[in-house]
Amino acid sequence: MEPQLLKRIIEAALLASAQPLSLPQLSGLFDEFEMPSHEDLAKAVEELKADAEGRGIELVEVASGFRYQVCNDVHAHVCRLWSERQTRYSRALLETLSLIAYRQPITRAEIEQIRGVAVSTNIVRTLEEREWVRVVGYRDLPGKPALFGTTKQFLDYFNLKSLDELPPLGELRDIEELDPQLALDEPRGPIHAQVAPDVAGDTAAAGSEHAGEDPIDETAIAAVAEHGDEPAPTDDREAPTDGDAHEDTPESIA
Repeated sequence: MEPQLLKRIIEAALLASAQPLSLPQLSGLFDEFEMPSHEDLAKAVEELKADAEGRGIELVEVASGFRYQVCNDVHAHVCRLWSERQTRYSRALLETLSLIAYRQPITRAEIEQIRGVAVSTNIVRTLEEREWVRVVGYRDLPGKPALFGTTKQFLDYFNLKSLDELPPLGELRDIEELDPQLALDEPRGPIHAQVAPDVAGDTAAAGSEHAGEDPIDETAIAAVAEHGDEPAPTDDREAPTDGDAHEDTPESIA
């Protein structure tokens, strides 16, 4: 197949698709007689990336594949095409998401221990509905608490190919306030054999590996650096909760 025709087909497919497309998915556009090689597909994608330079759109690779998206410098103008109100999230939700992102796999109890307050059910439900987090396994402890990890949708939303691209924990502001609580080398106990595949780190074990690297997302996670919640309860009284997941706060993920 001629290279120019191959580029046109790939470009059209990426523009028509509502989701990112991987190289195997792009390869599936062709029958067995005209199917290009992996090298030809990769070369065509790279040329399309170069063709988009200096334009209002760019071709980027995220966890799920390749996609065209609006460039950051023109996004403020283009977003006016959509009239719906920008979704804003509470500090509590951002902190919870950040802890899952760089401490995964992590249980709800471990999140509560670090933050010092109980995690609202609304927060967990919101993150799961956005398909940013999912249950990746179960801790081998009484009650088999669920282990949470991020998903490919989380990486796609933040324009990341993998967890390795998350900036290190040291880049957070006021990080000295978190250091005593976020000792990442502490033992966390064995993980139950029932672990779900296809997480952002591919497995719960992969999440543990990334946890040692202290990755953290600079946009969704910067709110973790400041603690304004009440201290954790020391008796059997009901723990304070975060309240609703949605608030009109300055912190916004979108």
